[in-house]
Amino acid sequence: QVQLQASGGGLVQAGHSLRLSCAASRRTVSTLTVGWFRQAPGKEREFVTTITRGTDRTSYAGSVKGRFTISRDRSENTVYLQMNALKAEDSAVYYCAGSSSWEIVTTTSDYHFWGQGTLVTVSS
Repeated sequence: QVQLQASGGGLVQAGHSLRLSCAASRRTVSTLTVGWFRQAPGKEREFVTTITRGTDRTSYAGSVKGRFTISRDRSENTVYLQMNALKAEDSAVYYCAGSSSWEIVTTTSDYHFWGQGTLVTVSS
């Protein structure tokens, strides 16, 4: 059973950057489609971005496109989420998740392996 661990959250001022990491164990991260989701208090968990296994195709939610970048480092067995130009509305608990799908998948039900969340707080 693959285990995913998200880290890198913290408190940051609006306009600044943060990089989240999703480290995999018991399975090579390149064999998974990995997605990032976030959940703000009182809201449903929402899709942020994903990177597919095999071809590393990426997809982003409209609210983060152009500001966030997902990448995969096979040597580190880690997927990163670079978040730039952060806004107060980006504040949430961020989760990384793994899927066996070869396609771009954006719903929580498509992902079967979940890491614990990491809290991102953006002050305005």
